[in-house]
Amino acid sequence: MHPLHRENHLVARIGWLRAAVLGANDGIISTASLIVGVAAAATSSQDVLVAGTAGLVAGAMSMAAGEYVSVSSQADTEQADLARERRELAEQPEMELAELTNIYVMRGLEPALAQQVAIQLTANDAYAAHVRDELGLSEDMAARPVQAALTSALTFTLGAVVPLLIALASPANALAVMVSGGSLLSLAILGAIGARVGGAPVLKPTLRVTFWGALAMAATALIGLLVGRAV
Repeated sequence: MHPLHRENHLVARIGWLRAAVLGANDGIISTASLIVGVAAAATSSQDVLVAGTAGLVAGAMSMAAGEYVSVSSQADTEQADLARERRELAEQPEMELAELTNIYVMRGLEPALAQQVAIQLTANDAYAAHVRDELGLSEDMAARPVQAALTSALTFTLGAVVPLLIALASPANALAVMVSGGSLLSLAILGAIGARVGGAPVLKPTLRVTFWGALAMAATALIGLLVGRAV
C-alpha cells in the first residue's frame, strides 16, 4: 500500500490571486492611461503628476469598495444556500438522501453503489456531503470580502506607483512615451508572474494583459489629443 502524500493544489490561491492580479493590472493600466491622456492634452508635468496621484488614491478606494461589495454579495448568496441546505436536511432527510444518491449516479456510479455511498457519507456528515457535492462549495473557494478588498487596494496602489515613478523620472517631452513603454513592460512582467503563481502557461496571459493595456493607453492618448486641440 502506497503511503498517502500531501498535495498542494493551486486552486487554493484563486481567491487572493484573482484580486491581486486584477488590482495590480488595473493600477498600472488606469494610472498610466490617465497620465498618458493628460500628457497628450499638452498640460504641464505638474498637472500630469497631480492627475496621476489623484487617480491612484481614487482607484485604490474604488477597487477596495467594489471588491468588498461584489464579494460580499457572493458570500451572502453562499450563506443563504447553506442555511437552506441545513433546513432541508432537518425537514426532509429522505429527499436529501435521494438527491445525494442521484448526484453520484449522474457522476457515473451504479445506483446501488451510489445509494451506499450516499448513506455512508450522510451518516458521517450529511451537511458537509451536501455542501461539497450538491452546492459545490469548499473552503478554498469560499468568498472572503475583506481579503479581496485589502488585496485589491494594496496591489492597485503598487501597480499605480509604477507609472507615477516613471512620470517623475521622465522629461516632459518624452513623458507619454516613457510612461507607455515602462507600463507595458510592467504589465508583461505582471502577466508572467500571475501565470506562474497560478500554474498556467506564461505566454498567453502575458500577451493578453499587454494588448489590453496598450489599447487602453492608445484610447486615452487619442482622447487627450482631441481634447487638447479643442481646448
